[in-house]
Amino acid sequence: MPSVAFYTLGCKVNFYDTEAIWQLFKKEGYEQVEFDQTADVYLINTCTVTNTGDKKSRQIIRRAVRRNPNAIVAVTGCYAQTSAAEILEIPGVDLVIGTQDREKILPLVDEIKAKREPINAVRNIMKTRTFEELDVPSFNGHTRAFLKIQEGCNNFCTFCIIPWSRGLSRSRDPQSVLNQARQLVAAGYKEIVLTGIHTGGYGDDMDQYRLSDLMEELDKVEGLERIRISSIEASQIDDKMLDVLKRSTKMCRHFHIPLQAGDDSVLKRMRRKYTVAEFAEKIARIRETMPDVAITTDVIVGFPGETEEMYQNGYTFMQQIGFSEMHVFPYSQRTGTPAARMEDQVDDEVKNARVHELIQLSERMQLEYAEKFVGQVVDVIPEKNEKGLYPQGWVAGHSDNYLTVLFEGSQELQGKLCRVKITEAGANECRGQLLRVLDEVQAASVS
Repeated sequence: MPSVAFYTLGCKVNFYDTEAIWQLFKKEGYEQVEFDQTADVYLINTCTVTNTGDKKSRQIIRRAVRRNPNAIVAVTGCYAQTSAAEILEIPGVDLVIGTQDREKILPLVDEIKAKREPINAVRNIMKTRTFEELDVPSFNGHTRAFLKIQEGCNNFCTFCIIPWSRGLSRSRDPQSVLNQARQLVAAGYKEIVLTGIHTGGYGDDMDQYRLSDLMEELDKVEGLERIRISSIEASQIDDKMLDVLKRSTKMCRHFHIPLQAGDDSVLKRMRRKYTVAEFAEKIARIRETMPDVAITTDVIVGFPGETEEMYQNGYTFMQQIGFSEMHVFPYSQRTGTPAARMEDQVDDEVKNARVHELIQLSERMQLEYAEKFVGQVVDVIPEKNEKGLYPQGWVAGHSDNYLTVLFEGSQELQGKLCRVKITEAGANECRGQLLRVLDEVQAASVS
């Protein structure tokens, strides 16, 4: 039986794509082995968000070549899309394929086996207008299923290379999304996370059909308990979306809404399409529609030209909004983007000090948010304790509003909907007490 090993760098969409590529190999009778084992084919799914992403990708490619010089080494993903020639210069690389045409990987692997000549299968992504259909019927060790509904981005923020590596926004056919959702529910998943490169841009390339329409239809899928959106821009949450949220029984009380900067002049230089006032107004409307909602965000610190005053404006604004968690990144120069060529780059020491301050602020806000729920009852779907993070006899999972809740219970509770009372709040995890298992209650009422 031929073997394949995968290595994935970067974002959740990349992990989804790798899972989809594995399905193709599986159908052809391959077995999957660990990346540090000897395999017949190594597939590296690369990232190019930062220059470091490129460097790490090259290291992993070389590691695969060293592991088995006779293996076929295939490289896909964002770095492959933007820098195919650079990758093919690495001795031992056999195939470079970008962020499209992935269904051709196996025929190309067979061609390489026959001819042993490297192939560059990368095409111009900017000409692509259709969503690449790749099914993922199940996820190893996950109790939440990811469902990719969108690809590419039309935003062209000045710090970002992604439109050049993923192309323009393309939406998956609604019927295909619904079929995949039903398939995932049939496989036992209770929660689906809608994901994409710019998920909220779903429908931008369609007539009269938006993300809110898709959510309305997903809401009717029987057996699906929770729908979560991986990330959405504030501007994409319109009246129709708020109306769907108000009526939905399945939408999670959690939105990840990237802010990136809390100062208008920095937002303008980033080419973000909102002001802080517009962002704040949208958050207020979401909270009005969905009380107790968790709002998490991304922030880039030390963008070119960010003065101390601009940074302080941002700090105050983030405090006022009261996010339930912030992912904080120091600005990193990405070759090929407008921001990398801007004159007034911020000193690394200044950046790091600001990152540290914002992480402390994030932890304070996380705790404040969690404390509101002590004594309240939430529904939790326990996940696998893969990393052995919590003690024997305990399980942990996420509530619909994205609190990590740890409570006493057996591993058999994994993937089941559990009603839990929160007894203690923490910045990174809360403690709770199991009241009952909803699946069993439902099963009893059916039988």
